[in-house]
Amino acid sequence: MTTTQSELADLSRFIFRAPRWYISLTFAIVIAATVGVAAFDSGAYATTWRGLFIFGRDAWEGIFFIGIPTVVAAFATTGVDRFVGGKLTANRSSLLALISELIVVTIVVTAAVISVVTGLGQRFVFDALIVALASVFAFRLLVVVAVSRSSLAIAALPASIQTLVAAVLLFIYSGTLRYISFGGPLLDAYMMPYLARPERGPAELSAISMEHFVLLGITSALYALAVYGFIMIVDRPWRRNLDVSMLDFLGGFIGHIAEGSRELEEFFQQLGEEALVPVSVLSFKTSDDTEKARFVLPMIHPGPMGEIGGGNLPKRVATAANGLAFPPHATAGHDFNLVTEREVDTIIEAVETAADHIEYTAEATRSVRTHSGEASMLGQCIGDDGLLISTYAPGFADDVAYGVGLSASAEARTTGLDNVMLVDAHNSNNGLNGPTLGHVTPGSARAFDMINAAQQCGDRLSTAEQYPMELGTAWTETPWNPTDGIGPLGVRVAVLKVADNETAYVLVDGNNMEPGLRGQIVETLVDEGPVDAAEIMTTDTHIVNTIEADNQVGSAIDDEVFIQTLSDLTTEARRDYETVTGGMAVERVSVTVFGNDRTETLASHANVVVSIGGAFAVTVALAAIAVSVVIFLFA
Repeated sequence: MTTTQSELADLSRFIFRAPRWYISLTFAIVIAATVGVAAFDSGAYATTWRGLFIFGRDAWEGIFFIGIPTVVAAFATTGVDRFVGGKLTANRSSLLALISELIVVTIVVTAAVISVVTGLGQRFVFDALIVALASVFAFRLLVVVAVSRSSLAIAALPASIQTLVAAVLLFIYSGTLRYISFGGPLLDAYMMPYLARPERGPAELSAISMEHFVLLGITSALYALAVYGFIMIVDRPWRRNLDVSMLDFLGGFIGHIAEGSRELEEFFQQLGEEALVPVSVLSFKTSDDTEKARFVLPMIHPGPMGEIGGGNLPKRVATAANGLAFPPHATAGHDFNLVTEREVDTIIEAVETAADHIEYTAEATRSVRTHSGEASMLGQCIGDDGLLISTYAPGFADDVAYGVGLSASAEARTTGLDNVMLVDAHNSNNGLNGPTLGHVTPGSARAFDMINAAQQCGDRLSTAEQYPMELGTAWTETPWNPTDGIGPLGVRVAVLKVADNETAYVLVDGNNMEPGLRGQIVETLVDEGPVDAAEIMTTDTHIVNTIEADNQVGSAIDDEVFIQTLSDLTTEARRDYETVTGGMAVERVSVTVFGNDRTETLASHANVVVSIGGAFAVTVALAAIAVSVVIFLFA
């Protein structure tokens, strides 16, 4: 992938699963109590009753004035938003309320520290509180508009809840109503006990006046206009170049990180285009017609990130297979990401169709290895079908373009092979460094190296003698997980024995490998070990990229332990030898993928939202705050 595409993949680092609503609210209440102890000074921090710890008045005041607006917003936002046609869920509302509370706490605590250091007094702190409440309204407004796709005016209803509740509490317990006369003495006397209760609130709130609430209204309106301007300016390039809204992307991304929803896939589907891709299946069966192993290679890319689109394709393929499944990486880049997980079902159906059409044979050739320039190709023929595995190790490479893979396969078939399964071993890269990140593109020297290596491999295999074959397999989930760069399929080994030749095919459920690691493994298995040839492949699963974009195999685990694991599995596979028959079939299937150039355009626009958009948001916020300061000074 290109640098721009890698930055899109790097958005995976933001992916997490938001806690359930009750966890968010518990955390919010604890924060509110803590801030209450720090902010108010009643002198009663905590009491005990029969040995039990009980919050003091300061903590309860923090919960009341900071926590209550958060709790009300967490529950009411969902109901109000759904009533006006939105789609905020309880988990999203609670997470939004918690983040909003943190914004208020951060601004007010910072103002309090500045007030103590500079002597600006309590008035400055409450001025900052007004800015904080208006900022919360603006932040919630942006999120509600993005998630629910409501108009700004409609979204303002659920977005204003947290600010409104906080303002009402401050209005009542600061006694501001006492400075206002409405409805005559009788009505004033009746309403005053309920709408003016300064004696029950912290003494610090006496510094609040009606002027603060007027400023809150003005500031909130100002910030809403700033949000509108930000949306219009940032969204314009998306609509002009992609004919979609940035808010669709933002809303889908928020939905995915909050609850794992598929809304982001719906956005990708708007961008996608139809593509016809080959799906190759190489199957081996024992004498009782039981499938022992299945190599599956759809020419798509398992991305773009996490489990979105085809990110979890390797696991889905493995689950659907009868024998031990080997889903290596195809020669395809991010342009061939599936737009939705539903497209994986189409791939699985094509796999089963291809498996039903396989004609099995009892013989295969010994494996051969060819070299051309930087490319190295390990090949083996099963009947008239060829299994070819390409690598640029010890050089660095990432994805091979779809057109390059098709050309190399076609070149191999000109030598007399029937079907060809061309695997990108994807086993040596130096991370996300450099302008192209090792992407093998049409017209490059590396592309011709692969094509020439495939042709040489086909020449040797098409004329090689064939013999009965035996196959042994072994696998382990390993003690590692996606944090360590290893996905749920763990490590799988198939050793194919033909005459006196033993070839080990090692598949690691990960995304590429650290430089030099592949060479050490091959040296252990071939030069020092029991087999005559070996190649190490990765699935390119993007599950491991929810940790970081370049979480490669070997970056977080001990090389010696990893190599020993593979060596032990190879030995175990050799003890599992059984006489088998094998065969290959290819089906072509139409799926919706990101498409040529769309990936690059999407990546560049998404990166603008994250980088320039973030800086622009800060600029807009600072400008709005500056205007607020001017308003405060002359109010």
